[in-house]
Amino acid sequence: MTTMTLINAINNALRVEMERDENVMVLGEDVGVNGGVFRATADLYQTFGEKRSVDTPLAESAIIGTAIGLASQGFRPVPEIQFAGFVYECMDQISTQAARLRMRSGGRFNVPITIRIPYGGGVKTPEMHSDSLEALFLHSPGVKVVVPSNPYDAKGLLISAIRDDDPVIFYEPMKLYRSVKADVPEGDYTVPLGKANVVKEGTDVTVIAYGAMVPLAEKAAAQAEKERDVNVEVIDLRTISPFDLETIVQSVEKTNRAVIVHEAAQTGGVGAELAARINEEAILSLESPVVRVTGFDTPYPLTAIEDEWLPSVERVCAGIYKTLDF
Repeated sequence: MTTMTLINAINNALRVEMERDENVMVLGEDVGVNGGVFRATADLYQTFGEKRSVDTPLAESAIIGTAIGLASQGFRPVPEIQFAGFVYECMDQISTQAARLRMRSGGRFNVPITIRIPYGGGVKTPEMHSDSLEALFLHSPGVKVVVPSNPYDAKGLLISAIRDDDPVIFYEPMKLYRSVKADVPEGDYTVPLGKANVVKEGTDVTVIAYGAMVPLAEKAAAQAEKERDVNVEVIDLRTISPFDLETIVQSVEKTNRAVIVHEAAQTGGVGAELAARINEEAILSLESPVVRVTGFDTPYPLTAIEDEWLPSVERVCAGIYKTLDF
């Protein structure tokens, strides 16, 4: 075991897979010589060379288009989109090419591509850098969407994503890149895609989160338990497409209440889909409506007011109390 930050764990996962499989390669803006804007690909160029750690032009559509072509010919590319807001430039390549190629070709081709995207707020970035756009791909059949919340999961999930034969969008919460540490195995291991993790067991209310909202949910659970006689269960989704609906329903059937937390805008978000699924599968277990604690339905704001825009411990606690007092 080695103590790693989330960014260390991502770098280590890439190294493990590049050593294991010569068809694994990274490409993107500054990922080569400089090791990426966050140094997620640090030293991979020096170890594996320019043909497997490829610096590209500033053209997201070209990056993903190239990666899809490589994937269809047997490579397992891991392209990086520097910041989440830049993904609009390659939506066509992801949603109408990568997501559909296996179906369109009748299984003749598949697209084992893992698209790494730093996302999320609270780090004082310029416009178009802190967006949370995961719901765009939740509505794009044919791609999986993964969001780790800690270093152990980040490494295991990224290895699983690279080995998957279908496209995976791998969202990395920037706020957690260097703010969390954990013991992580140095060698090869996987965390399965599509399986949620019960971070904390409880009996009175279920709080569902992913990415940077998981440690926030844990803090809110601890505060709620101090302020009220309540036992909070916290679930880390890990994968938002596909959902681990079985784990969610089992939890809601036990606690009879649900609060969903994400930092993306509320309308049409992951929380809306989760709430609908809970209503469809477990409505007779609910003793109060499902509550969402999210960002607001506005563009991501200026950094001076982002703390008021993002979910907070206090807002999550208020959501928990709303379900209890219904």
